[in-house]
Amino acid sequence: MHDEYKTCIDECQKCAVECEHCATACLHEPDVGSRTHCIQELRDCADICTLAVQYMARGSSHANALCDLCATICDSCATECGKFRDTHCQSCATACRRCADECRKMAAKAAV
Repeated sequence: MHDEYKTCIDECQKCAVECEHCATACLHEPDVGSRTHCIQELRDCADICTLAVQYMARGSSHANALCDLCATICDSCATECGKFRDTHCQSCATACRRCADECRKMAAKAAV
């Protein structure tokens, strides 16, 4: 059942890992105080990606709806990370955009 979600699951897992790594790296930056909102976005994004993977893996009837929310949160996280020039933030923003694109595809399947 989860084969139809494989690409999205893969991107969500990559995104969650990038977000966790980026949040930890941001905590060690000299301007950590200006990254509070970004770190909160990173935590939300990692959590929703992990939850989306679980829903897709079990073939939940709510997986597509959750993917829609995941895309929204990933977009928000990508925007926030994009404000910082660090390699970890830029890498995370890219992972978030990829994940959002895949999640939107899954959400669109539910609308058909």
